[in-house]
Parts: sequence; C-alpha cells; structure tokens
Amino acid sequence: MLAAANRLCHRNEFALAVRRGRRAGRGCLVLHLHTDDSRGPARRVGFVVARSVGPAVVRNRVRRRLRHLMRERLDVVPAGSLLVVRAAPAAATATHAGLAADLDGALHALRRSPR
Repeated sequence: MLAAANRLCHRNEFALAVRRGRRAGRGCLVLHLHTDDSRGPARRVGFVVARSVGPAVVRNRVRRRLRHLMRERLDVVPAGSLLVVRAAPAAATATHAGLAADLDGALHALRRSPR
C-alpha cells in the first residue's frame, strides 16, 4: 500500500496529470507524469483501471499489483510530481514480470523525455 502522502485522491489532480503531463505507454500501461517543482517533495501516484480491463475482481487485482510495483519504484519519480498509471485491457492477463517490465520501460521513457 502507498502511504497517504503518496496517493492521488482528487479528480482535479488526475485531470492535471493526464491533460498537462508527459505520456509514455508500454504494452499494457500508459503513464502520465506532470512535474511541478512548487508542489514540494511529495511524489503522488494515482491509478486508473477502467471497466474495459474486466469485472471488479480483475480490476481490483490489477490495481493492487500496480500499487505494489509502484511502491518499489517511487524513488524513480521526480519530487513534486503527479503520476497517473492507466491500465489497458491487456493488464488483466499480464504476468507480474510483464507488468513490472512495462512499468519500468514507461518510467524510463518519461525520465529520458524533455520537460
């Protein structure tokens, strides 16, 4: 579980990250990263798992797996940024290693791209 200080909870924060942030997609994930140095040192992460991924049981499983993977990679996210991790329907059948590889690849692409 992510700490409360590291979770996105408000709709306007999700919208800000998706609309104004940089985007990188890999396989079964799309990441949206909005960096703002004035937000302080906290890194905030939110997850979007739509109905197209599957029924509620599957969506919750995917969300739990993504939270677990993101908790281990939180230090890779720049300080003061908002990150939205959006799962594609392929995430429902992806293995743990596959999700981790897609997440690592997308994070790496976001770090390489210019602001």
